[in-house]
Amino acid sequence: MGKVKELYKKFMDRFIKVCNKYGRNPQDIKIVAVSKGVDIERIKEIISIGVRNIGENRVQEAEEKIGVLGKEGIVWHMVGHLQRNKVKKALKLFDMIQSVDSLKLAREINKRAVDKVDVLIEVNTSGEEQKYGFSPVEIMNVFEELLNLNNLNILGLMTVGPYPTGEIVSRKAFALLREIKIKLEEEYSVNLPILSMGMTEDWEWAVAEGSTMLRLGRALFGERR
Repeated sequence: MGKVKELYKKFMDRFIKVCNKYGRNPQDIKIVAVSKGVDIERIKEIISIGVRNIGENRVQEAEEKIGVLGKEGIVWHMVGHLQRNKVKKALKLFDMIQSVDSLKLAREINKRAVDKVDVLIEVNTSGEEQKYGFSPVEIMNVFEELLNLNNLNILGLMTVGPYPTGEIVSRKAFALLREIKIKLEEEYSVNLPILSMGMTEDWEWAVAEGSTMLRLGRALFGERR
């Protein structure tokens, strides 16, 4: 058994237990394998196991990998901060942009897109200054404008948990994203099925608070090169 398969089995065993603990159906939570800094062979191995959602943080690195692996049968997610001057290229590469973190970026995607683009809106629920994303107050104020950008298919929200992690602070940040989702759905009569929250260090607490999509790097691939 390859290293990635070993890690995947170890993760899945834990994942099932955590889902049972918090009354979650594992099938309701998608796993996105974040391959930043991961070589092609390990990505091929995770795909062979059946993980078909692959996340990348950088446009250039994604371009190189997609050039080798292609797009057939793989859903490519942009999960890192996207610079506006990279939007045109990103739209050709990615099936979903998870990190729409500002109105300026949203407008640029809307302007450049030929067809509707699946996106998630990034909200900074930890309040850390170094993190990207709309503030919880800001997203409530600008969501109507985001909905009016016709080329954006807004499927949900995304957040990056606080660092350092800890059950109390992590769960608080994830619970806040869930609460924002509920408020937006009620106020704007929309359906936001995806809550992308939880990474290698904090995914268990994200599951507890309602995550429907985990973004996992080291948990599936081991250390980066």
